[in-house]
Amino acid sequence: MQFWRDSVNNTFAGNPPREPISLVLHSAITALAERSSASSAKSLKFWLLRLINIREQYMDNRPFPSLAALEDYAENTYATLMYMTLASMPIRSVHMDHLASHIGKACGIVATLRGIPVLAAPSQPITAARSGTQVGNTRNPALLLPLDVMAEVGLREEDVFRNGPRAEGLQDAVFKVATRANDHLITAREMLKNLKAGENPGHDYEHGGEAEHVYMNHAEHGDSTAQDIHRGFGVLLEAVPATEYLSRLEAADFDPFKVTSSWKLPWRIWQALNKKQI
Repeated sequence: MQFWRDSVNNTFAGNPPREPISLVLHSAITALAERSSASSAKSLKFWLLRLINIREQYMDNRPFPSLAALEDYAENTYATLMYMTLASMPIRSVHMDHLASHIGKACGIVATLRGIPVLAAPSQPITAARSGTQVGNTRNPALLLPLDVMAEVGLREEDVFRNGPRAEGLQDAVFKVATRANDHLITAREMLKNLKAGENPGHDYEHGGEAEHVYMNHAEHGDSTAQDIHRGFGVLLEAVPATEYLSRLEAADFDPFKVTSSWKLPWRIWQALNKKQI
């Protein structure tokens, strides 16, 4: 992670490492600086470093202490990726960032649920090639569901590691966490509907005023919300895979081990883009 932190700092200083991602990033921020203010490139660097720092804190696959902590993680990673994309366009809009925040939180929560069958599955033994004896395991299993939700439904990590989908309380815990993700998506849809109708989004942006979330007031910002939504709608399409997964999870009675992939996802994304609805 320190390699990427140094790479980002050097790239924005005009001295990108000779590796593909840094070179493409340098080209992108150079083009961004030419067509917009320097503040957009500054925002892009801020979001990149925040993403790296937060990922570093959770590299050990520690469980989240609470559902609120999982939401904070999703805000600082998945929503941050969306802020980064908006900054690169560049679009600086309180309403677009507000939408990205709710969608990003939903995506982060969904990613945690999707990872259960992979991370919580028993690790596979490593067998020595010559002797045929087991010399260790590939990894330690991990369950990232919030601890407060697990305690509420009586779910134990060890039960999931040993019994998988048969662990008592697993579906109840998944249901509670999935409901929070769905709530964020419902909020984003209502906000988008209100904004497209020229109305107030319905509630204030909880991250307004934080670093890189300072905006011009409404009078200075002008009536550009519709234009921002049109230009940046592709960023909001992150909501579609999250919605699709939650639908399949519900159909599987909130058993993440039974959720399968769907051929409908490309069609759903095309529909959402065509109708400008998430």
